[in-house]
Amino acid sequence: MNQPVNQPVRRPGRPAGERTTRADVLAAARRAFTERGYGGASFRSIAVEAGVDPGMIRHWFGDKAGLFRASMEPMVDPDLVLAGVLDAGADGLGERLLRRLLTAWDRPGEPNPMVILVRSAVSHEESTVLLRRFVTDQLLGRLVGEIAAPDPELRASLVGSQLIGLVMARFIVRVEPLASAPVEQVVTAIAPTLQRYLTGPIG
Repeated sequence: MNQPVNQPVRRPGRPAGERTTRADVLAAARRAFTERGYGGASFRSIAVEAGVDPGMIRHWFGDKAGLFRASMEPMVDPDLVLAGVLDAGADGLGERLLRRLLTAWDRPGEPNPMVILVRSAVSHEESTVLLRRFVTDQLLGRLVGEIAAPDPELRASLVGSQLIGLVMARFIVRVEPLASAPVEQVVTAIAPTLQRYLTGPIG
């Protein structure tokens, strides 16, 4: 039977007008890594969620490690994290830093790069490298330049230990009532400790 004139022929595959892009895959990967960490996030499940064949992801990113790197690196841009935080100097820096980070991390339903990196670092070397690079080389490295007190590297590393511990307790282990405490309450409780690490006596 002949096909009616001017009736479009439907091609196999995805519906017309629906396009899968690298951005779709990266978004699916970030959600998977946030919820399950690197080890628990299946390469195939990410492909299914993004609606693509795993071979397409391998073509774009090589393997799961390549996909992980591509999905994480734009999310830990220190210029975005620290924009405006360091401009006012060391006074009140602990409070400004903590409020900025908690505000960025406390977004329900959105991928949390620090949660992904801390959760995955236990079992995945690539996560450990990215976490160390972000916290030590980029975040704390910039803090060192703002610290006029003795032992600036030690002070910055103490700040890093506090932040990583907070991520673990609030977002991963979800220790209550810390896990559900309002951001301002957490800032009020912890910022003085960060400020002491930055500018006060550390013994």
